[in-house]
Amino acid sequence: MRHVIALDVGGTGMKAALVGADGALLHEARRATGREHGADAVVRNILDFAADLRRVGEERFGVPAEAAGVAVPGIIDAEHGIAVFAANLGWRDVPLRQLLSERLGAPVALGHDVRTGGLAEGRLGAGRGADRFLFLALGTGIAGAIGIDGRVEPGAHGSAGEIGHIVVRPDGPPCGCGQRGCLERLASASAVTEAWAAASGDPDADAADCAKAVESGDPRAVAVWQQAVGALADGLVTALTLLDPRTLIIGGGLAEAGETLFLPLRAAVDERITFQPRPGIVPAALGDTAGCLGAGLLAWDLLAAEGDLESLPTARPGTDPRQSTEVST
Repeated sequence: MRHVIALDVGGTGMKAALVGADGALLHEARRATGREHGADAVVRNILDFAADLRRVGEERFGVPAEAAGVAVPGIIDAEHGIAVFAANLGWRDVPLRQLLSERLGAPVALGHDVRTGGLAEGRLGAGRGADRFLFLALGTGIAGAIGIDGRVEPGAHGSAGEIGHIVVRPDGPPCGCGQRGCLERLASASAVTEAWAAASGDPDADAADCAKAVESGDPRAVAVWQQAVGALADGLVTALTLLDPRTLIIGGGLAEAGETLFLPLRAAVDERITFQPRPGIVPAALGDTAGCLGAGLLAWDLLAAEGDLESLPTARPGTDPRQSTEVST
């Protein structure tokens, strides 16, 4: 069975899979990133994990993986396969594509974690069938992926989609990027957590607790939530004006609040738009499998670009690409 290796590297854990030509997860596994042991240890763990997956594929399907895709956080140079910088992994200028290719004996594609997850959502998930989409991940920060005709736009310098650093409140709190009032300082899950911990007086309260308090009608929580939703709507209207997507897909931790987020967000966007058509505003569909699925798509796309695949993979009609034949932990 033809398959590729997919790796989704996070700050604390790695998710990996063997992905079939139809986008289905054939085998899944997870491991700790091991960042507490330093950047070199993280790289070794990635290489060892990929090699183990290659062995699994050979044993179960009789053939090795034809390629690999890896999604990593931080700044990347996808063209040259370099993981340029990731603060939470402690690395700089890691030639990850070369290292993995040498270890696996197969071609390797490198992608940014959010853009890779957006690729999966656009092609296999909530944006399936949309010619233009914008994917937003509302997590510790906010980042986006601009989808055009089934592909994600990297930008001229590999940083397209950094919507979290649109300034929506010029007099707002300082951001690590050097600006003030960036969207992610006001509407990310971490921003809501910070605001709700202060408003509630509970230092352990988080964004999920705030959402529950909103649902119960707590006026303090409603005020925090409205501020975050208003800032998010302001950022989205800017993005809609520039990009005119057909579908807006929202994922990440804050999106787990469901309609507690989406109902007021749709209303807030409607209040702000004038001439701009409002796209469908929908929750992400693939959950935490999006990164692995997207990394697999990167690998299949690489094979297609090299002439080793006649067509790009899409999910089979009526199937859920999140389903795997086996899960390993």
